[in-house]
Amino acid sequence: MSLEKVIDDKITDLLMKIDKQKLPKHVAIIMDGNGRWATRKGLPRSFGHKQGVSVLKKILKAAKKLGCKVITVYAFSTENWTRPSKEVDFLINLFSEVLKNEIDEIHEESTKIKFIGDLTPFPKNLKEIISSSESLTKNNNKFLFNVCVNYGGRQEIVKVAKELALKSSSGKIKPSEINEELFNSELLTRGIKDPELLIRTSGEKRISNFLLWQLAYSEIYISEVLWPDFNEHEFLKAIIDYQSRNRRFGGIESLPNESFADSQYIS
Repeated sequence: MSLEKVIDDKITDLLMKIDKQKLPKHVAIIMDGNGRWATRKGLPRSFGHKQGVSVLKKILKAAKKLGCKVITVYAFSTENWTRPSKEVDFLINLFSEVLKNEIDEIHEESTKIKFIGDLTPFPKNLKEIISSSESLTKNNNKFLFNVCVNYGGRQEIVKVAKELALKSSSGKIKPSEINEELFNSELLTRGIKDPELLIRTSGEKRISNFLLWQLAYSEIYISEVLWPDFNEHEFLKAIIDYQSRNRRFGGIESLPNESFADSQYIS
């Protein structure tokens, strides 16, 4: 029996265990381990990042096929600027290259792409590519792909606090009007329902300043697999683990499974 046949059989077995009525519609992913994967193989860290892009494409396809509606990935954090300049430059060039090469296919698959974070420090050509990619796909509504770049959860919360403080001091809102709903409306992810599931690869057990507000009640799945070795099989294992959880949201019993319209995830 071929290795491909074995892998296909394993995936089929996992698919049979998944309840399509209890899928996480929004999955957030911290794609960790690219550099370590490359280093362990005696390769430059850049090879790990390139392999990571290939894995991401496969996971997006697997998520769509399964019935998920939103994938949000942590592509570049505000802390990543502290990495060696050569690696940072490579990552910025990789973003540009991947977008130029993949955006047509993303659009043809009716996927909307959205970039979340402070784009100010990026080169003009990358900002133009990002802008044109968002513009091209803005009316797509089958699937939403969020890419967090130069993003930090604490920075986002501080930004919202400043905006609400300015609105309050100018008389646009009263301090007593500030609540979770109003706070949500100022987030970079406004209009998008919070992730039900966070997947982090490479075995690290922290959320690293990622979507701090939005992940308040997300289930967290830690995979020991480095991101370049992550695959559909590992993704399905995360979904099955999620479905085994008793999501109480601070209560005693699980809430009834809700059926959300796509429009509540993709806006």
